[in-house]
Amino acid sequence: MPIVIKASNVKLSYGKDVILQDVNLSIKKGEFVFVTGPSGSGKSTFLKSIYGALKIEEGMLNVGGMDLSRISKRNLQKLRRHIGIVFQDYKLINEWKVEKNIQLPLLIAGYSNQVLQEQTKKLLSHIKLSHKADKYPYELSGGEQQRVAMARALAHNPFLILADEPTGNLDEYSSNVVWELLEGANAQLETTVVVVTHNVPSHLTVPFRQFKISEGTMHEIY
Repeated sequence: MPIVIKASNVKLSYGKDVILQDVNLSIKKGEFVFVTGPSGSGKSTFLKSIYGALKIEEGMLNVGGMDLSRISKRNLQKLRRHIGIVFQDYKLINEWKVEKNIQLPLLIAGYSNQVLQEQTKKLLSHIKLSHKADKYPYELSGGEQQRVAMARALAHNPFLILADEPTGNLDEYSSNVVWELLEGANAQLETTVVVVTHNVPSHLTVPFRQFKISEGTMHEIY
């Protein structure tokens, strides 16, 4: 299988503060990967580097065949159009209804109105929120907002999904919906999934790999 993410001797810093160093890993298409570690260890920092929100200080980081250490702004925007990102704080647009929030990646990519409607209808059904398509994010619970964010991340059938503590503050029902969506995308579409979390869920049915961050370094747990 082709390699989706490859890190070689990556160093990540905020100013003079070194967060991670000597990160080496290779993630193939269709793999489900967890990155764990205590709060403040650098999990979210690593995720940010994968979608180019934080530039690497040293080493090489290749995502989707693009070297992020030397990628142009234009190519980075192109790459992000093929990545689905689920943030811990949802990052929904409050002025847009649920339906339009889900459509955002499709609107950016210029899909037809027919595709927009068909994909949105399907995803609303998957996240069990068809009855709230015309609501605004602030009218939803936190769990419902995260399910909308999850649907938005999946809308354009990305080759890679990055999720930062996707179920950290959710009720059990919403958590289960989110994990079902991530597992389904991975198993049925061979979408590569990278999840940052404190704890790996015990009920996961797909095979996965786990990396742990400790004291500024990352290693795989076998």
